[in-house]
Amino acid sequence: MGAGSSGIVVVKCGGTVPAETVCADLAGLAGRAVLVHGGAADVDRLARELGVPARTLVSPSGVTSRHTDPAMLEVLTLALAGRVKPRLLRALAAHGVPAVGLTGLDGGLLRARRKTAQRTVRDGRTAIVRDDHSGRLTGVRPRVLNVLVGAGFVPVVSPPALGEDGTPVNVDADRVAAAVAGALRAERLVLLTAAPGVLRDASDEDSLLDRCPLPREGPVPHAASGGMHRKLIASREALLAGVPRVSIGDGRIPRPVTAALSGAGTTLEII
Repeated sequence: MGAGSSGIVVVKCGGTVPAETVCADLAGLAGRAVLVHGGAADVDRLARELGVPARTLVSPSGVTSRHTDPAMLEVLTLALAGRVKPRLLRALAAHGVPAVGLTGLDGGLLRARRKTAQRTVRDGRTAIVRDDHSGRLTGVRPRVLNVLVGAGFVPVVSPPALGEDGTPVNVDADRVAAAVAGALRAERLVLLTAAPGVLRDASDEDSLLDRCPLPREGPVPHAASGGMHRKLIASREALLAGVPRVSIGDGRIPRPVTAALSGAGTTLEII
């Protein structure tokens, strides 16, 4: 039986989403669900505790990203694998959900290509950065996920990925969720966020879009914030990878996964 026909659901939650409600809601989905997470706030907190400067790269087009130099890469790995993931695993265990924590390094799960040189704008001038250890996902090797899901576990997945040179690479967790959903031929991808879904006006939570059409290429609409922009890009990638249904839902409500699966939030579609 193929993964898609088994009804796999990939859920992505970030640090702004209460872990407890998400984990409680996954209790009925063990053996069908994969949970992907990030944790920017925890990364920033640990960086401050360890005295590692948190810096931002701004591309010439205005896109911002975390400057993941070697010290920050270590902080990111420690925060995601040592703080966020155990918190999620404890919450899942409290609700009787058997779960296993993984990074993209486990079993060669996530593969990525590091950007060895990239342009950033500083004080109005363009500079070249060569010590950034972030990059783009190039592949997912889902065998370990299939084994765990088939045995009734919920895999809990996060960056970093494994680079082509064998070193860790920071990758975007929303796009990880999209790639994992595509590789598993998942039935659904649910991206949970601290908003009701995609908003026509980012400052007005009553401007929720029930459906959000996405072009096959080029700029995506309704991208007022960096986080939502990344979710729309990830949604498009999942749909183009063959995931039948993708939704962006409110992670702050009770039973947020169930609500999204029932049609709450915004359903994304390719036009």
